[in-house]
This record gives sequence, structure tokens and C-alpha cells, in this order.
Amino acid sequence: MTDVPDRSAGAPENPLTNVPVEVTISVGKARLSVRELLALGHGAVLPLDKRVDDTVELFVGDRLIARGELQELSGESSGQLAVRLTEVADPQSRA
Repeated sequence: MTDVPDRSAGAPENPLTNVPVEVTISVGKARLSVRELLALGHGAVLPLDKRVDDTVELFVGDRLIARGELQELSGESSGQLAVRLTEVADPQSRA
């Protein structure tokens, strides 16, 4: 993963840059049996394979686009989660 260079200087705008995409943030995974899954109820706690301070991953579809750190916003957005990017994938990369 690398920093993405600024390509906006002097280049005509591509109309595709305005198409909205959904970004999924992966904070961790859990592995359990169908029996365990069916036994989950209100208030159940499902431990994940990551810690609170671990890096999260950002995906568009199944493509990793960046990594970052979870943060809690303050002010008018107090309590809302956000992600501070720490790494951005190389757009030329096929990984």
C-alpha cells in the first residue's frame, strides 16, 4: 500500500469520479459453528479476532483499498465512529 498521488492538478474531470461506491470497514472476524450461530440471542457477545486498537481494513467490493484506525468523533457527531486512514492501496495494484 502506498500514498495515492494527486492526479487532479490540470487534468479534466472524469465523470466516473462522481459515481458513489459503498465502502465496507472490516473490524474483525469470528468463526463459529451453525449451532453456535443459532444459539446467539439478544445481548450475546461475539469475540472477534482483533483488538480495539488494531488496524481496520477498508474494502470496495472484495478489493482492499486502504487501512486505518477507528476513531470516535466529537462535537455535533459525538459518539459516531470514523476511520483515520493510515495506508492507501496503490490503485494500479491488483491485490
